[in-house]
Amino acid sequence: MEICDERYTKRMMRVFQLAIKEQHNTGSTMLREEHLFLGFLQEKTGALGEVALRVTIDEEGLRNLVTNRQDEGVVYYAPLHATIDENLLAVIETAKKYMKHYNQNIINEGHILRALLSTSVINEYVTEGQKDMFIDLGTTARDMITHLGGYEFPSNLFKQIRKAKISDKDNLLRFIEEEFSKEWMNTIRSAFENQEQHSIYIALDNKGNIIGFAGYDVFERKKGYFDPMGVAKSNRIKGVGYSLLHHCLNDMKEIGYEYAIIGGAGPIEFYEKSCQAVVIPRA
Repeated sequence: MEICDERYTKRMMRVFQLAIKEQHNTGSTMLREEHLFLGFLQEKTGALGEVALRVTIDEEGLRNLVTNRQDEGVVYYAPLHATIDENLLAVIETAKKYMKHYNQNIINEGHILRALLSTSVINEYVTEGQKDMFIDLGTTARDMITHLGGYEFPSNLFKQIRKAKISDKDNLLRFIEEEFSKEWMNTIRSAFENQEQHSIYIALDNKGNIIGFAGYDVFERKKGYFDPMGVAKSNRIKGVGYSLLHHCLNDMKEIGYEYAIIGGAGPIEFYEKSCQAVVIPRA
């Protein structure tokens, strides 16, 4: 049996590779949940870096635990070119559900970590306090920050992007409610009511239909705050979100902001790569 339709972020693939090294080092014949958890503990970038600083786990004890486990059902997992146990496959399937719930199309480390923390094997090894810390730091949307001091507007962006007009209001609100949430819709509605539509950009397809939007200074009227942004699922991975982000950042730079806060970033790796944003540590 082969399952090969999943797509992962680069950070998640690094975690998988670290897990495979753990598998080899422990002499296991298959990749298990414990190996994957050890991979998470060794990945020090993004939000996982903060997890590593704040949560202490007995890694040797976890290695001994997996070494003493008996072999169970196995499956060949094509994306990793590896044999994994059925319990780990179940973790991946749960992570896919989280991804779909958040209307995303790439599995990230937060999806997998949240699914992994729900397994009996890992639950027996971590305390409730540690589990809560992992969930809070490693699986939830995080605020990020990017420095605009040396910012330069990129070239070769998606061309069909412009600022929203009053006449776009009804179509834009309908698009946001259908594709995303009433919360985002209400945020954008408030921006129009406060005559702040100049802080909203929209992306259009060849027929003039709205396929994405982004705003700054509109969420609770916070200055220097980029949020929300959304692109129709069928139009992702085409540079639309990247282009919307940079139109907003360019405006923020011209206004005079030294930094931009990216509110509640779910796809952390996207913002790391797109504008060198970093996760803001929890207080």
